[in-house]
Amino acid sequence: MSTQPHVVAICGSLRDGSHTRTALGHALNEARERGASTDLLDLREFDLPPFDPDHDEAGDATRLRQAVREADSVILGTPMYHGSYSAVLKNALDYCGFDEFEETTVGLLAVAGGSFPTGALDALRTVCRALDAWTLPHQVAIPSAYDQFEDGEFVDDSLEERTLVLGKRVVEYTSIEPNPSSFESEQNAGGD
Repeated sequence: MSTQPHVVAICGSLRDGSHTRTALGHALNEARERGASTDLLDLREFDLPPFDPDHDEAGDATRLRQAVREADSVILGTPMYHGSYSAVLKNALDYCGFDEFEETTVGLLAVAGGSFPTGALDALRTVCRALDAWTLPHQVAIPSAYDQFEDGEFVDDSLEERTLVLGKRVVEYTSIEPNPSSFESEQNAGGD
């Protein structure tokens, strides 16, 4: 890790007025306040066709993998769709693997139009575990997202605080000492 940690956030929403993107911006602002360099990987700006293992270098896959691999910490942000995370984020993660995520600190953030997006957070936590990432215990769930922002700012102080803590934690834990290699990391080579 460099002396200045580098944090990237991957936005799993394609909407122009994405509340996921807005919340990730707040988390990244806090990470910068804590001394990190940051990048928002807005999946609207990546050409990522549906993942095909026979063509895993398609489109902007190499650019995405490089950006994630160079990060000390990653924040995954998603809207909740049908109880889980977005297809666009799933597709982006399918292009990545152990080289990008193993022993990397990952923070999770999910928004929902309705109730708490815990299904999306649980599903992302499972994916991160499979990739041998170090997922922060602190996560952000933003319910009723349409009512939580006004002019790009949070209207609920407690949700804003949770989001800022996420930005703080991804910087604090960039230098976490990872556990020894797991059985999963040695055996989970993908679905050949």
